[in-house]
Amino acid sequence: MARIVKIQFQTAGRLYDFRTGNLDITIEERVIVETERGKSIGLVVKGPFEIDDRDVPEGLKTVLRKAVPEDLESAARHRAKEKDAFDLCLRRIRERGMEMKLVKVEYLFDGSKAIFYFTADGRIDFRELVKDLAHAFHTRIEMRQIGVRDEAGMVGGLGICGRELCCSSFLREFEPVSVKMAKEQNLALNPTKISGQCGRLLCCLAYEFDTYCTLRKCLPKCGKRVSCGSVEGEVVKLNILDGTVTVKTDDNHEVIVRGDEVKVENTPERPKKPAKDFEETKPKKPQRGQQRTHPTRPVKERDENRDNAARTKEKP
Repeated sequence: MARIVKIQFQTAGRLYDFRTGNLDITIEERVIVETERGKSIGLVVKGPFEIDDRDVPEGLKTVLRKAVPEDLESAARHRAKEKDAFDLCLRRIRERGMEMKLVKVEYLFDGSKAIFYFTADGRIDFRELVKDLAHAFHTRIEMRQIGVRDEAGMVGGLGICGRELCCSSFLREFEPVSVKMAKEQNLALNPTKISGQCGRLLCCLAYEFDTYCTLRKCLPKCGKRVSCGSVEGEVVKLNILDGTVTVKTDDNHEVIVRGDEVKVENTPERPKKPAKDFEETKPKKPQRGQQRTHPTRPVKERDENRDNAARTKEKP
């Protein structure tokens, strides 16, 4: 059996699995691990738990050691250097007039590399900028372009609900969000109301989507003819959370009834216009021997033009 822990390297970041080895590790401990970028310090958020050796992914690395006070002090020094690097890089971007937005600077645990995260509409030629930064900080420089959702997660802030952004507090993976989710919840399709700080659709639209779909199945659709006791009419409004529907009767009165008490009639919602026959709408081809007529020019005018052309050709 292998003992595994899940580690995150930033708040609300992705979780990565590591072997514990012979170390006695608990939750909320800082540990030093080897990653593709080099040594990093991470926080244990889950585990340890045991899994069968056959289920362990190939190439899974082991935690090197627990973090000591010297490691935490070194990480704090790098956090201070990140602010200076951010200010210098921002000045260089403005001096060169580069169309890019600097988001964050991150130093690796051992200080061997500084990663500059930025957003831009297209490709950016930052070769001269990298030379300036490498000359100033004497370390390897990496420029990494990110999307607007990742930017919101790094910067953080408050949403329209008044709480901290989901992507910067607990949401580790971005899930697809569509306008259909807003329609299913009867929300106004106002971009300012259903968009987050990143300018994309709110991630929270997906939280209750399945619940709304389940509750809606128990209610008739708008436009259906229903009856409930002595009330008969057409459904004009749904209240999914309350489980009620608003019925407009034949005398133009609106009555609210419970959705589980209504009986749907078999009549269609609204009378549909009869569809035209395809053969009637399709333009008819002229039969063999029938003269073709131009849609705009009369036949007589075309005949006269043809005769004039023939006389012109007969002249010597």
